[in-house]
Amino acid sequence: MTTKLITVHPTDKLTVVKDLFDKNKIHHLPVVKYKEIVGMVSKTDLLSFLKGFESDSYDNYMNDVRLKNYTAEDIMTKGLAKLEPSDRINVALEVFKENLFHALPVVEDGELVGILTTFDIIRALANEPAKSE
Repeated sequence: MTTKLITVHPTDKLTVVKDLFDKNKIHHLPVVKYKEIVGMVSKTDLLSFLKGFESDSYDNYMNDVRLKNYTAEDIMTKGLAKLEPSDRINVALEVFKENLFHALPVVEDGELVGILTTFDIIRALANEPAKSE
């Protein structure tokens, strides 16, 4: 689980969201209001909102306008599956398998304390010592 989180507020403009994705090696941004997670924005959500890519100066201009006029709340995923710190990894694996999510917020007493991603699980498995037979 990642505990050093980069988050956004629901009213943050998408310019802030894009800047955080561009400057950090992350793919998911929890949307937090008063320490409570209210949604999640993925890099895919943002790219879909922007139609994937810019092809000319007019598209670039329109994307800039859209980024300045829409907020994280406008494109975030709501109704998230959540984990508690005490949940077994099998719970996360089942959610990942069934829902095609790639990130799950970890919440304790209503407060966001971390995020578990498929990458976190892959990294943990890759760092496990090889078992001798």
